[in-house]
Order: sequence, then structure tokens, then C-alpha cells
Amino acid sequence: MEEAELEAYRKAGKIASEVREWSRELLKKDARLLDIADGIETKIKDLGAEVAFPVNTCLNDVAAHYAPKYNDETVIQENDVVTIDLGVHVDGYIADTAYTIDLSGDYEEMLKANEEALEKAISLIEPGASVSDIGAAVQETIQGSGYKPIENLTGHEVKQYDLHAGISIPNIKVPYDWRLEEDMVIAIEPFATTGYGRVIESKQAEIFSLKEMKPTRMREARILLNEVEKRKKLPFAERWFAKKINPMRLSLVLRNLVSEETLKAHPILHEREKGIVSQFEHTMIVTAEGCEVTTR
Repeated sequence: MEEAELEAYRKAGKIASEVREWSRELLKKDARLLDIADGIETKIKDLGAEVAFPVNTCLNDVAAHYAPKYNDETVIQENDVVTIDLGVHVDGYIADTAYTIDLSGDYEEMLKANEEALEKAISLIEPGASVSDIGAAVQETIQGSGYKPIENLTGHEVKQYDLHAGISIPNIKVPYDWRLEEDMVIAIEPFATTGYGRVIESKQAEIFSLKEMKPTRMREARILLNEVEKRKKLPFAERWFAKKINPMRLSLVLRNLVSEETLKAHPILHEREKGIVSQFEHTMIVTAEGCEVTTR
């Protein structure tokens, strides 16, 4: 890996770690998810980086892809389990990290098992490591504490401007045996749940990404795509454009662009049985000796 690339990954990871820890104080009763997401995204930019994907602010049975609407009034309740998943990039080089807090106090054992699963997975990272073995370790750790890993969510390789590139890192033992290689950059993100262990899509999506640039006659669509194209494959939130385009018109534009396969929608994901969900995540570079976790 070139030194400039390595330094960009390290800088993104350091900023992601700082923002993650700073954001913990935002998670309290009556805090609006919109204020939390806006605050985290602003902090990333203030520290000299860019937002790799919209901050996910997930409550209870929501596992992923909940980005607040521009007028979202959802607040944290006193017994909520709250997950924050945030991404930082420096010149397209990405750091992805997540954590969960339990305001109720009822799920601390699940969160502990989830964190242990992540650390166990990290301890196995080295060139030649089997993703199936990593998934098996996550599964064994979470199930050993009486919970279930979410089997249809995975960690992922990242590349410049590409959040989900190359191989996936499962949270269960799988029948395929992909192997890690030196200089790969991967995000490992075990999810634990009190539910069935699978997520399903909702009908609502607030996060989108560019699939392919295509001509369009709609003026608002051209405005949107001119901005989105700069992000390459990196996702964006609908609310980011609510001040540039009338929100009612914006929703129509997005639906049309999705139907034309110019954009891809990323629907909110819920646990199938509405089980409580937790998530912990770090990004790391596979090295000759093991790995360098950039988001510690």
C-alpha cells in the first residue's frame, strides 16, 4: 500500500474514533435523532474529513440504514437501545465504526457479548485468514451468551470511494472459504439480537447511492446528480438536499431515479421478530503481522 494511501486511512480512522467517542454524550433521553446525526456529520467536517455515508441512528429493533428525515422529530426514550454507525473519508479512503448504548440497562450482557465477538474477530485477522472462521468465532461468542448474531448482515472490504467492495465478512460460519490478503482494508461489524437473527427491509428509505449516471429531463434531478456524482459510490441522505430542492419534489425525484436505476435505495432494516439489536464495528488494515485497527 502506498504511504499516502495508508496515511489517508489512518487519518480517517483517527477522526472516526474521535467523533465516535465525542458522540456518546449526545445519546440521552429526549435527544432528537436528527440533531445527533447533524451534529456528528458536522463534527466530521470540522475535524478536516468528509462524511463517508449518512450517520445511522438506529433504535431498538432497527439494525441499519435509519438516517433521520429533514423534519424528523424522533427522540430517544429513556429505555431505548441506541446504535450509532458513522463513516469518515479522507480523499475517498474510508473509516467505518459503530457502537451501541443501552439506556434501559436490560441488555448489557448482549452488548458485552457483541463487543467480545468483535474483539475475537479482530484477533483472527491476518493474511490467509478464512472469513468462515471469523464468522464462526463471532457466532460462537454471541450464541454462547444466549443471543443470536444477525446472519444476513456482514462486514465488508472497503476501497477508495467504495464502502462495500470485494469480500464480505460474515457473522456466522459459512460454506465458502474466502481468504484475507495483506493490504486489504476491512470493516468488521458483528450484530447481536434477542430476536430471530435476520433482518428484513422496510418500505422506507432515506439513504441512496449512485448506480450509473444517466441523462434526465428533470431540472431537480440534474441538480441532485451533479452533487451526487462527486461522491462516486458513497451513499447520501435525502435530507442533505432538502434545502436545495423542495422536499415534496425531492421525494418524487428520488423515486424516479431509483425506478430508472440511476440511484439505488438502501431501505431501513428491521430485525425480523422485532428483537433488540446491537452493533459494534471497527475498520482495519490487514498487515503482514496481523492487522492495524484504524478506528481504535
